[in-house]
Amino acid sequence: MSYLESNVKTVPTGLRKILYLNWPVILLLAAVCSVGFLMLYSVAGGSLSPWSEPQMKRFGLGVFVMFAIAMVPIWFWRNMAGLAYAISLLLLLYVEFFGDLRMGAQRWIDFGFMRLQPSELMKITLVMMLAAYYDWLDIKKVSRPIYVIIPVILMILPTALVLRQPDLGTSVLLLTGGATVMFLAGVSWYYFAGVIALVVGIVTAVFQFRGTPYQFLKDYQYRRIDTFLDPSSDPLGAGYHITQSKIALGSGGWTGRGFMQGTQSRLNFLPEKHTDFIFTTLAEEFGFVGAITLLILYTLILLFCAVSAFSNKDRFASLLTLGIATTFFLFFAVNMSMVMGLAPVVGVPLPLVSYGGSAMLVLLAAFGLMQSAHVHRPR
Repeated sequence: MSYLESNVKTVPTGLRKILYLNWPVILLLAAVCSVGFLMLYSVAGGSLSPWSEPQMKRFGLGVFVMFAIAMVPIWFWRNMAGLAYAISLLLLLYVEFFGDLRMGAQRWIDFGFMRLQPSELMKITLVMMLAAYYDWLDIKKVSRPIYVIIPVILMILPTALVLRQPDLGTSVLLLTGGATVMFLAGVSWYYFAGVIALVVGIVTAVFQFRGTPYQFLKDYQYRRIDTFLDPSSDPLGAGYHITQSKIALGSGGWTGRGFMQGTQSRLNFLPEKHTDFIFTTLAEEFGFVGAITLLILYTLILLFCAVSAFSNKDRFASLLTLGIATTFFLFFAVNMSMVMGLAPVVGVPLPLVSYGGSAMLVLLAAFGLMQSAHVHRPR
């Protein structure tokens, strides 16, 4: 029995739970989503359709889901972690055989009224599963090899399925998010040093086997790496995305061209302007000031999550909150690095700003788990 369960009498009930919610995080999430609505309105040429209005509806549904999850005791979600992980894994298997194929990638399940991307769900359920595992495991055993192998397997299974879709960006996020939970749980840094050495070996092999029947990545993924290293090598082909993105970022200057005045997005020079590259639209229209403002909002969310986690005496709740915060950080860090040319283009959306139903709903549900941990922490 965890510390939280043994102190269940101290857990708030009824309407008092609403008062115990981490309201600064809720307000910050709403502010970030509002930035997204504004930018989707702009890239649509001053229209709520086809992107801004559906995104607002998904936000409303996501907020309802977040509050509903927050009202449920955190020990319930700990007990549900294994089932949630198993369902996510089964959905990934379903995508492997029956998934909806779009733009050369098989990542979605089409339910008719909505399309679900199970890999988005796995980012959170993997964190839940690992947090529950280390809550169950004696802290003295976390670095023993047999107990390190189990979470590694839990990470490799979904990562392998996501790689087959193919989705390199999400695969990296799964591994990094899972590894972060292991590190926070107290796993010896020797294992991470070994993994870093292995990664160096794999990266070397990726380039050595390029052009052979045994190459590890798809051709378009190799082109993305080439483009990252030298965008000017193919400015009208594989390098087009990042070249136009840098033009948009640079043209914004300090204060930007003005709302709905960005030439790169309005004249359709900027590809995927409503999804992966929406940050460049923001930077072009509102400049450095707008970009740094969004970054500050993201940082404040992380800060409040960290404060909540470190003040929580329940191991599962603390690890879960930190794992969700890390996943959220990886989302925007990878996206911003990608559109600025600091990392290869791997198709990671800007959290709560880019257009996309699955990503928004899953992230708000994840923050519902964070709120549940915050509301039901021992007092």
